[in-house]
Amino acid sequence: MSDKSRQQKEMNTDRTQDRKQAVPGSGENERVESKAAVKNGVARMIVVVLSILIEVIVIFLLLHYAGTKAGWIYVVLHIISFFLVLVIYGSHKTASIRMTWIMLIMLLPIVGTVMYFLIGLNGHTLKMRKRYVEIDKILLPMLPVNSEAEHRMKSQYGRFSGVTRYIRKNAGYPVYENTKVTYYDDALKGFEAQKEELAKAERFIFMEYHAIEDAESWHEMLEILEERAKAGVDVRVFYDDMGSLGFVNMDFVKRTRAHGLQCRVFNPFIPGLNLFLNNRDHRKITVIDGKVGFTGGYNLANEYFHRTEPYGFWKDTGVRLEGDAVQSLTAIFLEMWNAISEDDEDDKDFSQYLVSPPAEGAEGFVQPYADSPMDGIAVGEDVYMSIAEAAQNYVWFITPYLIITDEMNHILSLAAMRGVDVRIITPGIPDKKLVYSLTRSYYNGLARRGVRIFEFTPGFCHAKMCVADDMVATCGTINMDYRSLYHHFENGCLYAGNDAVMETKYDFIRTFDQCREVTDYYAKGRDAFLRFGQMLLRLAAPLM
Repeated sequence: MSDKSRQQKEMNTDRTQDRKQAVPGSGENERVESKAAVKNGVARMIVVVLSILIEVIVIFLLLHYAGTKAGWIYVVLHIISFFLVLVIYGSHKTASIRMTWIMLIMLLPIVGTVMYFLIGLNGHTLKMRKRYVEIDKILLPMLPVNSEAEHRMKSQYGRFSGVTRYIRKNAGYPVYENTKVTYYDDALKGFEAQKEELAKAERFIFMEYHAIEDAESWHEMLEILEERAKAGVDVRVFYDDMGSLGFVNMDFVKRTRAHGLQCRVFNPFIPGLNLFLNNRDHRKITVIDGKVGFTGGYNLANEYFHRTEPYGFWKDTGVRLEGDAVQSLTAIFLEMWNAISEDDEDDKDFSQYLVSPPAEGAEGFVQPYADSPMDGIAVGEDVYMSIAEAAQNYVWFITPYLIITDEMNHILSLAAMRGVDVRIITPGIPDKKLVYSLTRSYYNGLARRGVRIFEFTPGFCHAKMCVADDMVATCGTINMDYRSLYHHFENGCLYAGNDAVMETKYDFIRTFDQCREVTDYYAKGRDAFLRFGQMLLRLAAPLM
């Protein structure tokens, strides 16, 4: 082991020990009910997965039985598969996704056709889509157009202004001034800042997270939320059921409501062939009184705040917004809160929440935005690609997963080939080994065209960020993978012309020092057997 590697290892060990000493409730002090919640959550997941698997097997058996009894059924299914291939080929889906489904259906017509109707349609019902459309028709027009701010953005950051215009036209979220941005290079800093602001809440608190763990970090926040609820504050908590499955017990909603909070769960993970099951709420948002908002990559679970470290040091980031732009975060939350279920009582007056006073010390431009699988527009991917296209000097990304379309692969490669310093940071320690192998399968093609690849050696990097040319940066929930870009509800925040952009850049520079660059290794080629395995993984990438 080199002196540098030994020193880095010792530093990581010291940091881990310091955090465990500084944070009460670490390691052996985990609460018994938290362990029970995880155990029950995992058990429920196993039961549900087995139930769905049995249902899928039953469907295949019924089709097979029907085909043996009546041969014309097989003929009809093959005809359907043939026309389905033509429909997919002529669709507006990205080429990578189309190719996977076409090959699967051609090789296994019946299996492929059934799978496509179950998950390939990015399944939402027309009824569900209608609810989102109706909510957005009310909410989004209530946001200011801010055409003057958009014009100033164009005059100051011309080549990047197309990104802000794209977001406003296609996602409905304007660019703002009069907003102060604070960048957090570690999730724990964001978490502590959130708790401070939550304690000041006077009117309402909105929280939407992919995952909440019923453990120490959440309990600290829950105490504050309960106290604010008793003071008359409207406190709402919204979480994704699948994202929290291993973290909470089945009665989490009931117990949360017992503390005086409103609580709803997104898309419950229950037995049954739910066409909407593949679409998850991956957003992370906190809004306080419409004045302050938080977003970023971190969920409300211990591992994000270094209380547990299953994959080494957890790198995550976030931003705090104060001022006008908080309106968009509020609208994003209200969309999901009101659209997900027709059984819950909807808000009657959105205007009371969409009031965000300008902040002192505000500078530059800020544009929170959301991405939805319901509209067929890949806003998250388009924003990343647009920034890479506009970059002239450098564009850097950090992502936990790198599973990208041919279109994004081409854009990143082209930027590097025209002389832009394109870099991507991925984890050095994986949380999912299969996905990690798939991520590495993209290194060779990118590296051969000049994209520099770095792996974060202290552990797992969960941050989702981009920075370019000292001008613009993004921070949010959007991974560079098919799940985030095409299947999940996501949100991000673009900012330009403020200190947060340079703070983001400097955090990248510090993070590069904690990485090993693997560009040369993967640019030189791979073992033939490894290439074949990665090729198969790449074919299945859109299904993961």
